[in-house]
Amino acid sequence: MGLSVLERFKNNWFLIGIIVVITLANVEPSIGNKGGPLMPEITVKYFAVSFIFFNSGLSLKTEDLKSAFLHVKLHLFVQCFTLMFVPCIVWMLVQILLETPIDEWLLKGLLVVGCMPPPVSSAVILTKAVGGNEAAAIFNSAFGSFLGIIVTPLLLLMFLGSSSTVPFSSIFTQLSMTVVMPLIFGQVLRIYIKGWLERTQPPFGQVGKAVLLLIIYSTFCETFSNTALQIDHHSLLAIAVIVLLLQVLLLLLTWSVSQWKSLGYSPADTVAIMFCSTHKSLTLGIPMLKIVFAGYEHLSIISIPLLIYHPTQILLGGLLIDRVKQWMLAAQKLRYPYI
Repeated sequence: MGLSVLERFKNNWFLIGIIVVITLANVEPSIGNKGGPLMPEITVKYFAVSFIFFNSGLSLKTEDLKSAFLHVKLHLFVQCFTLMFVPCIVWMLVQILLETPIDEWLLKGLLVVGCMPPPVSSAVILTKAVGGNEAAAIFNSAFGSFLGIIVTPLLLLMFLGSSSTVPFSSIFTQLSMTVVMPLIFGQVLRIYIKGWLERTQPPFGQVGKAVLLLIIYSTFCETFSNTALQIDHHSLLAIAVIVLLLQVLLLLLTWSVSQWKSLGYSPADTVAIMFCSTHKSLTLGIPMLKIVFAGYEHLSIISIPLLIYHPTQILLGGLLIDRVKQWMLAAQKLRYPYI
């Protein structure tokens, strides 16, 4: 019994970590607030954010993407769905929800979710678990991450506007310094130490998540330091339900549309499309929010829907693995009866 509890903790340590750091931020917010002992204006703004993108650059296996590169039609579908269709659909949904009593800043947080690029790992893990087109999932996760570095800040500024304290030129200078340069440096370094990386297989994902917890902690320290901010619990529950329903709708939509014969996708392609098109990156998203909305007093509130979306997509994906696998095998038998 003790081992199973330990195993569960190992599998879910990041979700537990999010709850722990938010609780700690609530207990003593001055530690991680500006001017506090943690000095987030330096440690988080420059070092933590830069490290996350350096880590991404070092871990992205771009050399494995050449074989998947030629499947242009599939990549076009995933990227357009993720970075064009989803932001527009969420924007329309938010316009309707603004007429309800749900907290306006949490609704703006939904827009944030819509603007996010696909994650580096979760869609690939789920596609692999089902037995779908793993190469396509790897390509779209990596390509979406690169594309998201340019497109996501532009979408955020287009849909939400900038925080008045930060000029546009400063935002893009900060993005270049703490996102683009570390990512490129990580990729260049990967070329020289590829053999060592393959032998040792460093835990990039775990290290990245640990640094991300630091960023989440400092964000919520800022919130809890501002006593004027109040989060409505009914709004929070409503957002959690909306996030779940939105994910189910997007999964059903990608599943049905990608089966259109005119598009010519295989059942294995459909699996990759389902997960890559509907998943959103917390690892890349939170640091980007810190840059684009630096000094924004509602920053942590608009990040809440993304913090809800991340575990929901993993739990929902995990529940769907067996069902999607059964469908894929049955669909492959119908399509290729003699194989």
